[in-house]
Amino acid sequence: MIRQRFTTLLLAIFCFALVALAQTTPGPVATEAQPLSVSEVKFDPYLPGEKLKYVGKYKKLGFSFAIAEIDFQVGDSGTDGFYNVFTEGRSKGTLAKLFNFKFTMNIDSRIDGQKFQIEKTTKLDKQGERVRESEAEFDYQSRRVTFTETDPKDPTRAPRRVASRIGPDTQDMVSAVYRLRGLDLAVGKRFTFKVSDSGLVYDIPVVVAKREMIKSKLGKRWCFRIEPEVFGEGMFIEQKGDLVIWITDDVDRVPVLAEVETQWGDVKIKLREYSNLRSSVAAK
Repeated sequence: MIRQRFTTLLLAIFCFALVALAQTTPGPVATEAQPLSVSEVKFDPYLPGEKLKYVGKYKKLGFSFAIAEIDFQVGDSGTDGFYNVFTEGRSKGTLAKLFNFKFTMNIDSRIDGQKFQIEKTTKLDKQGERVRESEAEFDYQSRRVTFTETDPKDPTRAPRRVASRIGPDTQDMVSAVYRLRGLDLAVGKRFTFKVSDSGLVYDIPVVVAKREMIKSKLGKRWCFRIEPEVFGEGMFIEQKGDLVIWITDDVDRVPVLAEVETQWGDVKIKLREYSNLRSSVAAK
């Protein structure tokens, strides 16, 4: 379960990794965490046609090698006001060849475009010979998420079901990243995300720590340094570790870099390709 959840975390944060830091701008003392609301949204983070591609590298004891790629694509909103974000993550390079560990994960996140809350998450998870299909449905009237997982290789196996109570603003791991992109970010702000994975719900505190100049595929841009608390006892990953995400401080709000430090080693992820960003669409 820990490895599966860590894989899910990587797929959600494979938007980012540490490349360069410069010219830190100090900010005010952080305020207390505030619950999320639609009023916090600075702009709609779901831009139909936007595509973001990332690559992640693992580092330990001086060795560094690529381990995975991930793609995000926002589908058309349609006439019902819902967005679909399609996520595909896959192992690559040394992870697959040297350690013979291959994984692919496809996630379809359906989001309410008015309330910015997750409505349904469909997932296909392949790790080696293990295959699982799952679906999480979010019912905000009954305040309940229902998760169902099946094994397509064994139709006789009983489905695994988990149900939990949810609040009015709940996300999955993918929609949480987009929700963060749309917030009115400022140094010192704190938020608490309600994030559901595999039918369970976690409170994830997030602090906007600094503004830093970061070099990435987009060039040099000022970015917010975001520090979500996902590691620790009772947290999303019950191990020691740290996660830092850098999101551009501009209209695009692209997660360009991230660094994950764990007891197994460090993972650094960076933006590799992009298309149909908000600034490029507006310029046409």
